Amino acid sequence: MSFLLFADDNEDMRLMLRDLFRSVGHEVALAADGAAALQAIEQREPDLVILDHSMPTLTGIDVCKRMKANPFTARIPILMLTAQGGMESKIEGFAAGADDYLAKPFDPRELRARVNALLRLVQREGDRNPTSGLPGGRGIDREIGRRIERHEEFAVCYFDLDNFKPFADTYGFAIADEIIRGVGAALRNVLALGNGTGTEGGAEASGASAEFVGHIGGDDFIVICPPERAEAIATMSAERCRDAFSAVVGPEAMQRGSFRGVDREGQVREFPLASISAAIVMVRPDAWVNLAHLGMRAADAKRRAKQRGPGSTYVDNA
Repeated sequence: MSFLLFADDNEDMRLMLRDLFRSVGHEVALAADGAAALQAIEQREPDLVILDHSMPTLTGIDVCKRMKANPFTARIPILMLTAQGGMESKIEGFAAGADDYLAKPFDPRELRARVNALLRLVQREGDRNPTSGLPGGRGIDREIGRRIERHEEFAVCYFDLDNFKPFADTYGFAIADEIIRGVGAALRNVLALGNGTGTEGGAEASGASAEFVGHIGGDDFIVICPPERAEAIATMSAERCRDAFSAVVGPEAMQRGSFRGVDREGQVREFPLASISAAIVMVRPDAWVNLAHLGMRAADAKRRAKQRGPGSTYVDNA
């Protein structure tokens, strides 16, 4: 279950909410005012914060503003409680960055439902890569697990940008981040062009045959799709990723087709620009071992694709 922090200067209210959420399995920490709430957050990051609007030392609004101004706590959802039911009070809370608002007195069932809704949102959004906005490792694992449970044959397309480290070192990390965002958008567009069902939500959102795109990290992306679509997706993705590069580095650099950078041995040399290698691994339920085994297959397929040269594709049909 989740770790919740509740801050309110009314002790009876604190204890009532502690018992309410502990009864359904959550861990709950309490704070008597806004300053104590911020100290508690520094000691241990909660999954969700419930703040009373009016507290001594620092109000709930003050705490909310400070949390949302800090990039390391801004993503923590905040539910604001208030005895002031007027619209102005709600607007003030939302302007401070609150994610939800509930007026006192409230029905405990509604409070619990709102907290559960915010926690589900955190679970769904919390595993997204901050640069691309795509699902990361846990989301990818869940998607593969769902397909295995359905005894579905599928392909895992593992995309890796060629020579991305020397590119980032040469052009700078701001440009590199633009490329990562562009590649993520390009992969989403490829799936949308294919049949209109592919989204980063994948099969969870669109049914068993939907395609899925995720971001493993760095310059590594993954697409999960029906086997018959895999090679076409790889070809289209290479084209779209070149467009993503072109939009960032400009037509002149693309026309040159290479850039001067430093290799792993510290030598300056020319690198080809804007190519993407694809490792395609076919997965059959009757031959499934586990995620670790799939990862080894994908790593080997990636190595073989790289050996063929920049922009190559290798298919593992085993």
